[in-house]
Amino acid sequence: MTGNDFPPLLEADVDRDPIKQFRRWYNEALAVKVSAPETMALATATKDGVPSVRMILLKHFDAEGFVFYTNYKSRKGREIAENPLASVVFNWQELDRQVRIEGRVEKISGEESDAYFGTRPRESQISAHASAQSEVIGSRAELDGRFEELQKEYEGCPVPRPAHWGGYRLRPTRIEFWQAGFARLNDRILYELQAGGRWVMKRLAP
Repeated sequence: MTGNDFPPLLEADVDRDPIKQFRRWYNEALAVKVSAPETMALATATKDGVPSVRMILLKHFDAEGFVFYTNYKSRKGREIAENPLASVVFNWQELDRQVRIEGRVEKISGEESDAYFGTRPRESQISAHASAQSEVIGSRAELDGRFEELQKEYEGCPVPRPAHWGGYRLRPTRIEFWQAGFARLNDRILYELQAGGRWVMKRLAP
């Protein structure tokens, strides 16, 4: 199934709440077994506007925003600390659909991060301690050695969440739904957040 198999994306057919519309599309991506539908590209920038982008995983979303986890000292973590404005895009090729989301990023609570960290595979928990993400290291052997040291250190006991690792929430102010159309007359429906929490919907030219 592709975007061309769907009827045009019309304002009358989408939810007035973009989070509910995202959930509808996300569930459809799950239903047709889109490869890794939770994968999104996250774009951040320094305080001077120098951009960087990378693929990360969405772990949760609700009316408050879109949650992901990382090392706070990583490049993206440092850039978010300098400039909390960021954007993500989901590209569901099997459906010829994209969703672009822009907004401000903030740390989630330590309790939320602890709860999620506790669900991660033990090896991933240890890796969060072993990796000084985005820093230069001498060799792969150095990284593997540090991992082995930590395996022994935490043998037989729970692995605590490191203070430098946790979650962020992107609170959206703009969400755009894009669907491929015949003759590249693609549909683009944009939601913009207004003062008071009201969303306004607009159609953009392809």
